[in-house]
Amino acid sequence: MSKHTLSVLVENKPGVLTRVAALFSRRGFNIDSLAVGPTEIEEISRMTVVVEVETGALEQVTKQLNKLVEVLKVVELDTSGAVHSEICLVKVRADATTRSQVVDTVNLFKAKVVDVAPDAMTIEVTGTADKLAAFLAVLEPFGIKELVQSGVVAVGRGSRSITDRSLRSA
Repeated sequence: MSKHTLSVLVENKPGVLTRVAALFSRRGFNIDSLAVGPTEIEEISRMTVVVEVETGALEQVTKQLNKLVEVLKVVELDTSGAVHSEICLVKVRADATTRSQVVDTVNLFKAKVVDVAPDAMTIEVTGTADKLAAFLAVLEPFGIKELVQSGVVAVGRGSRSITDRSLRSA
């Protein structure tokens, strides 16, 4: 089995997320990551779904997704033809003695400090899953107090768009 990233354009209506997630659930597929948000077209949302399945099963799921009335387009985004990114907010222990070391780590990873307390700092970092894992590994010795991580968002490289003009009238 291998991981696949699907970009699914859907009508921005209540219940669509439930129907899409249920489709994966009924087939026994675990969704590794799911991110949903608006697009440049107000009536359309984009779901980025990362799922680990066999290629044949992925084709079946894609066909089933395309049968849902609210689904407008399904595109698989491969790693070479798309930009993938995640965001992570991490609260780490940082007192007066360790704060400068934490800030050095933040700068090294091109992250940013978004909140400071006397005994902790909250840091925002974006990038690939590998970058986030490396960042968290370096912060671990300081003591991670809390962590929240988004799902993967992805978009195809280059000037081509999957929200072409035919979808603007949807």
